[in-house]
Amino acid sequence: MSMSEIRVPSVASGDEVVQSETLTEQAYRLIRRDILSGALAAGTKLKIEALRARYTIGPTPIREALERLASERLAQAEQQRGFRVAAMTLRDLDELTDMRILLEGEALRRSLANGDYAWEGAIVSAFHKLDRLTMSGPSPDPDEWERRNREFHGALIAAAGSGWLIRSHAHVEDHFGRYHRCLREALLTQDRDCHAEHRAIMEAALARDSDRTVQLAQRHIKRTAELLRPELQTRVSGRAGKR
Repeated sequence: MSMSEIRVPSVASGDEVVQSETLTEQAYRLIRRDILSGALAAGTKLKIEALRARYTIGPTPIREALERLASERLAQAEQQRGFRVAAMTLRDLDELTDMRILLEGEALRRSLANGDYAWEGAIVSAFHKLDRLTMSGPSPDPDEWERRNREFHGALIAAAGSGWLIRSHAHVEDHFGRYHRCLREALLTQDRDCHAEHRAIMEAALARDSDRTVQLAQRHIKRTAELLRPELQTRVSGRAGKR
């Protein structure tokens, strides 16, 4: 049995069942988390030894994890030179925005057609949790806000009835969320009532108004991308100027 196949316990909270995962899975999860959160910035050289020290995991599982992340376009393989965290570009942001709008719009229409009372309750609950966090102060914990924001959007499309659609949306949302988290400063300085946008989407969904729900969700996603774009442009220009 190779080192990457040795199973180690993972930490669970509350009443969750403690499950085991391979070292490769653990490395993948940890590196992926840090890329999506911005802890490992775009373009950062992913050196095996540095990652080995950071996560206390051997080189073979880390290398296997990096290959998997490269297949997801979160890391970039450089011929004979290892890996880097995938770049963040204006074109990529635009494509992710278009794909999220496409997938979320279809998922919303299906959810509104299929959703039952339990689905409605989950939406209200997710909105309430996000609302409480928003009202807790001007600077809520960013990780908690991201988690609750994603739970809200996830609750809206949960009744879509298609595992492939939900998984495809989640994959795109991971990448879109990376831009959201890494360029957060651009959102904090804007005069935007995101809470009101969420409430309007929720109310339209509960009223089963598909056209309005999709329209509001698309506007919400586009607005986020529009606010992120100038900050990303500044960073891209800054990197180009250093070459």
